[in-house]
Amino acid sequence: MKPKMLAVLLFTSAFALSACNDLNQEQAQRDKREPEAATGVIAKEAVLSTDFMVAAATPQAAAAGREILAQGGSAIDAAIAVQAMLTLTEPQSSGIGGGAFILYWDNQTKQLYTIDAREKAPASAGPDLFLNAQGEPPENFWNAVIGGRSVGTPGVLKGLELAHQRWGKTAWSTLFSSTIKAAEEGFTVSPRLERLLAMELNPGLPNMASAAAYFYPDGEPLRAGTVKQNPELAWALQLVAEQGADAFYRGPIAEKIVAAVNSSEVSPGLLTLTDLANYEAIVREPVCNGYRVYTVCGMGPPSSGGLTVLQILGILENFPVANWQPDSVEFAHHFTQASRLAFADRNRYIADSDFVEVPMSHMLQKSYLAERSRRIGNRDLRKAVPGEFKALALADDMSPEFPNTSHISIVDKQGNAVSMTTSIEMGFGSAVMASGFLLNNQLTDFSLRPSVDGQLIANRVQGSKRPRSSMSPTMVFDAEGDDLIHVVGSPGGARIINYVAQTLVGLLDWQLDMQAAIDLPHVTNLNNYTALEKGTPMADLQRKLNSKGHEARVTDLNSGLHGITILPNGRLLGGADPRREGVALGAKD
Repeated sequence: MKPKMLAVLLFTSAFALSACNDLNQEQAQRDKREPEAATGVIAKEAVLSTDFMVAAATPQAAAAGREILAQGGSAIDAAIAVQAMLTLTEPQSSGIGGGAFILYWDNQTKQLYTIDAREKAPASAGPDLFLNAQGEPPENFWNAVIGGRSVGTPGVLKGLELAHQRWGKTAWSTLFSSTIKAAEEGFTVSPRLERLLAMELNPGLPNMASAAAYFYPDGEPLRAGTVKQNPELAWALQLVAEQGADAFYRGPIAEKIVAAVNSSEVSPGLLTLTDLANYEAIVREPVCNGYRVYTVCGMGPPSSGGLTVLQILGILENFPVANWQPDSVEFAHHFTQASRLAFADRNRYIADSDFVEVPMSHMLQKSYLAERSRRIGNRDLRKAVPGEFKALALADDMSPEFPNTSHISIVDKQGNAVSMTTSIEMGFGSAVMASGFLLNNQLTDFSLRPSVDGQLIANRVQGSKRPRSSMSPTMVFDAEGDDLIHVVGSPGGARIINYVAQTLVGLLDWQLDMQAAIDLPHVTNLNNYTALEKGTPMADLQRKLNSKGHEARVTDLNSGLHGITILPNGRLLGGADPRREGVALGAKD
């Protein structure tokens, strides 16, 4: 369908009003484990191209996508090649053992489609999935993350196959060739991968036999520059290339996945062969709203990203943002307050819409967002409260999300585009490995606690339910929704929402080019505290913001933004985040 304002949805189900434990302390602990801490940035320049563009998280992955585009492949064809290569070269962030949200723009029909390839809970999973004998969640969050119990049914291959069946041009069997060859012959380990392994970003990884053997040979982490082979992944991808996604969801690969999950050294899981065989990706309606003279579109539930980004923008629309400097107190204050208000709604109302009624149209009403904006004064709100919607009483939930994900932006020769955010959740996922790839820990994106004082939480575990996500693949169109202008997204856990929203402000209010908007110093607030990016002008605002009542902290904020702009003359301009190793590549000279 064409991007358009969301139709009014009926919502009659009621959940009890409650509050989950505040996660400020957990967020602070995660800040200390940010994988790019103290590594600096690598300055990058915007990339221009006349024909096509791909921006992805490793040079090898971007090159694999460019090769497909140069051969006349579609944006979806290139996305498949990129995802395959990311499984090999950025295993800590995404892979075929995870899930994704895919936005696809069909430039010929001028229609936007969104595909939900998010993981699902095993059918037998229930609200007590992570509870101990006393009915309490684990005191240490890692006890939930590590092992088979946190593994959801992977969805990314089903989503990509669904998209390829509709919009693919290149034979499926050829799209994995570059990665199969690299897995057989070996790829060069990056400094970032070495760094994450050396710091034991995922403390379970060295203690899981298959993962430890691969990532810590001889008890030592892989070193940058090492040529690392992965014959098991080559075997699995060869089967998928020859037989389609069914080779992953049925047969020997599926058997290896289920065996790895259910015999995990830590917390065996519930995933079955039936769960894999029954998995389907879903085409859903995009969520769109106007901002200034643009139409901005994203992914609906179970993603919270699309709605929350649009709410932040809709609140900011009531202020003269274009008159403020990007590193000014005025912008930082208003942006964080808009984010507080949007996250308050997110934490109460957004979950898998197949299980929970989500008041999406009401959350995006201009009158509602204008009313929310009037709550912003000169002082920090400290703890914003959610809006109230008739017939809905939902429990607040702040399920933690970790910052290891990946984003892919692609535009092909015909102007078709992909904005795809893909993840295995925590860095190195559950640490469970099967057939050369890591399996996700996405079930910890559910609320570990299903209720408080007997009252249910909307984002609790339920069989076959998809956990809420903050992934925010985004596209920006002209006011009529006919012409695509920007394609963008980022990794970063719950902060993805702030990273994408701030980049959109840079593009749409300050008219920055894509690279300059990506380079902007970050400020975030998840309705807890204000985080200011270390080593940037934002950090200099700490004292001034504290004087306005903020609890401002300076920390590393390692986004991984990748974006492409379609310029008025039809040329493409791509940008990649200087905080990570990704690149934007166009047609070769």
